[in-house]
Amino acid sequence: MAETPSRILPFGSLVAAMVTPFTDDGGVDFDATAALAAKLVDDGCDGLVVSGTTGETSTLEDSEKEDLYRVVVETVGDRARVIAGTGTNHTSHSVEMARRAERAGAHAQLVVTPYYNKPTQSGVLAHFTAVSEASDLPIMIYDIPGRSAIPITTETMLRLAENPKIGALKDAKADFAAVTRVLAATDLDVYAGDDGLTLPWMAAGAVGVVSVSAQVATVAFRALVDAAAAGDLDEARRIHFGLDPVVRAVMTHIPGAVSAKQILRLQGVLTNAVVRLPLVEPDGAELEPVLADLAEAGWDIGSPGTRRVARA
Repeated sequence: MAETPSRILPFGSLVAAMVTPFTDDGGVDFDATAALAAKLVDDGCDGLVVSGTTGETSTLEDSEKEDLYRVVVETVGDRARVIAGTGTNHTSHSVEMARRAERAGAHAQLVVTPYYNKPTQSGVLAHFTAVSEASDLPIMIYDIPGRSAIPITTETMLRLAENPKIGALKDAKADFAAVTRVLAATDLDVYAGDDGLTLPWMAAGAVGVVSVSAQVATVAFRALVDAAAAGDLDEARRIHFGLDPVVRAVMTHIPGAVSAKQILRLQGVLTNAVVRLPLVEPDGAELEPVLADLAEAGWDIGSPGTRRVARA
């Protein structure tokens, strides 16, 4: 494994966007959550997002989220940064979740752009400011217009970067010019929010990735982040190309939470792949292209219990 960056990163560098394991009857499986968190950290993650999009945050109760934060902190909080997904499109609700996350011992919080309401940029600024004032937890902003319906403009991001509690940006806008301006003009730690853009974003100065795919290919993503951070672009490119079909398998055919759980089940990491409505488990035809992409990556993962991880 390559040397890790000398600067201690307050949000980590390889951050897995964890799924939330459920029991067969749909309840939160806290034992499986603890086991998954421990495995991800053992395999190289130094940060975990708990109850983010991939964690099915929109169908979790507030009490379940707080308990998830606490369980993951108790399991790996001395070895990795635990980042609580607290953002909603309701500012006072986000404020409440920030306080719950702090009470549960989380190290930081991931706060998404308010979705569905389509606020003005002044509203976006006021929303993040209110959440920042609710607790002492540092904030990673999550800019994902594909889900929120609006982008955070670069001008707004530059203003948000002046807030001392806002320390990072998870960029899922796929706008290289915009992220370049943020990297050049602020001290924010920028993270790729699209798994497949880890290398180009890090080549421009991002410190890492917040990744769905990393939880099924942790070792390879750890090697990619370390190679990119060390400036070893030949090695980073090699790993990037090898991971491309894995990222496609996880991110392009069915929702990421669904595909990640299916793959974790096939790897033997989870005992089931239960999701909560409105998400549903895929049928055979929907799962077929996922397995085809994994086969392209050289994974023998066609039956339950098969254990194979991406090679660095």
